[in-house]
Amino acid sequence: MKEIVIAMVLLSSFLFFYAILKRLLLKSNKVQDRVNRYLMDAKQDEKQQKKQEKPKFSFTFTKKQIRKKVLTKEKNVKLEAALNRAGLPLKPEEYIMFQWIAVSLCAGLFYLLFERIFLLPVGAMIGYFVPKFILLKKQRDRLKAFNDALPEMITTLIGGLRAGFSFQQGLKSVMEEAASPMKEEVEMVLREMQYGASVEDSLNRWKDRMPSEDLDLMIQAIIIQRQVGGNLATVLEKIVETIRARIKIQGQISTLTAQGRLSGLIVGLLPVILGFMLYIIEPNYIGVLFEHPFGIILMVAASISSLLGFIFIKKVTTIEV
Repeated sequence: MKEIVIAMVLLSSFLFFYAILKRLLLKSNKVQDRVNRYLMDAKQDEKQQKKQEKPKFSFTFTKKQIRKKVLTKEKNVKLEAALNRAGLPLKPEEYIMFQWIAVSLCAGLFYLLFERIFLLPVGAMIGYFVPKFILLKKQRDRLKAFNDALPEMITTLIGGLRAGFSFQQGLKSVMEEAASPMKEEVEMVLREMQYGASVEDSLNRWKDRMPSEDLDLMIQAIIIQRQVGGNLATVLEKIVETIRARIKIQGQISTLTAQGRLSGLIVGLLPVILGFMLYIIEPNYIGVLFEHPFGIILMVAASISSLLGFIFIKKVTTIEV
């Protein structure tokens, strides 16, 4: 019976998350929306107004309340910048909503699985950090994709400059040929220049949006060249050689430290997996660890030791180039 309840909770949670994602993330057809808006008759307008008369049950009302009561101006700016770096089409208040849902869901699942009240805060804590972990992973993946595309972007820009294009025209040719996320970033830089921002300000804001060391190197070279003069194509060609050499060294380091990183992953996950398997095979045998005070102390000590071991191994195998 307990397994059936857990399965139903998981299925309901999946459907609930799917409905919210479909409501918030899927982009509607703008042209079709405009056509429907102009072709909508009076009855449909009345129905739409009646639906809007109940804001308490809409996501819009909830997001406005979160924006007013939870998010400060500074926190809103930081969270919006983090979401932009990750490439997620979410607003800060929508991210806060998902975080609350994850906290409630994980706390409830921990209680259903272990039937211990004192584990509710543990589940809530895990639910609180899961969206942050996903956000950080999205940022790392997007930054890696950006860094991988940066040498080709600079090479295209060099070709445009040698063909007689201006810097803005070279960026435009890059935007037309590049893929995501390079395309979106270059498009934003060009849009800022078209709105009246200087080249230096647009590039500095680009560096703030995308914390890439290789991009910082390229931008500093461009700014210095605009101040003192020189052949920008030659400067960028040297930067491309430096970036490609760094990427090659990073690949070699990643290959040499693969065994150590795998050991750290095993050290971190093996106790958790083993404890979960023992709980499934013989719940009464391992249940003493969650009931007896001495067992709880051992669990806390083991968790801290495993976490420290994972952190130390990660520090040893992380080599900056």
